[in-house]
Amino acid sequence: MDIPPITIGSFEIASRLFVGTGKYATYELMRDALAESGCQVVTVAVRRERMVDPDGRSILDFLDLDRYTLLPNTAGCFSAEDAVRTARLGRELLEGLGSAGAGWVKLEVLGDKKTLLPDPVGTLEALKELKADGFDVLCYTSDDPIMAQRLKEAGAASVMPAGSPIGSGQGVLNPWNIRIILEQLKDGDPDFPVIVDAGVGTASDVTIAMEIGADGVLLNTGIAGADDPLAMARAMRLAIEAGYLAARAGRIPRKLYATASSPLDGVIGAERS
Repeated sequence: MDIPPITIGSFEIASRLFVGTGKYATYELMRDALAESGCQVVTVAVRRERMVDPDGRSILDFLDLDRYTLLPNTAGCFSAEDAVRTARLGRELLEGLGSAGAGWVKLEVLGDKKTLLPDPVGTLEALKELKADGFDVLCYTSDDPIMAQRLKEAGAASVMPAGSPIGSGQGVLNPWNIRIILEQLKDGDPDFPVIVDAGVGTASDVTIAMEIGADGVLLNTGIAGADDPLAMARAMRLAIEAGYLAARAGRIPRKLYATASSPLDGVIGAERS
């Protein structure tokens, strides 16, 4: 079964795995892990100090712009004003590169440096300003269903609830809230994209997110921080496929007691003397 693409704003995306570029030991390892993941969309923090490594090499030298669609993000921003400024900087940068990614942004407005939880007020404020400025805005948020609904109503192209705190590797801590978000945001609008973002630690976390019904998963640390990033990148790619197919295959119901795989009627028994 071929997995169909998803549409986010004006973008059609073939791969449902979105991968970040931070925390890799080297740019070469990042490049190879991205290739192994099979992703199409690569997120890039566009603040100037993150674009160049200690040797003066640009991250863009290791990203094939013919292969990947860049998704600039506002990682590290703690106010709506800073996030809007960073988004516009990203658009300017990608326009200069001739990248299609200039038209969209992954919005992050964080509340504090310890938890890295999203600031809901700042996120909503920045979303409205960026939407008015012509961006397709993908909004990172908590797993609060009410906030997710507010972001969609304000014009988000995609809502991206966190599975758990950024970089924590705890997986999807509250699948029930994610289910509620999916139900509410897709009610009457089944193609609206909901992407689980943050906290993914391993392939099973990705599969769970997809089995719940998410349209995709965005991750970074789960691959970059693995002992073998290349193997984990491939595992994440396969997990997207497994979770997508399982969600549509229809799992068997959970039962308290056993149910035999083979019928018990007519079982040949031992002769009794």
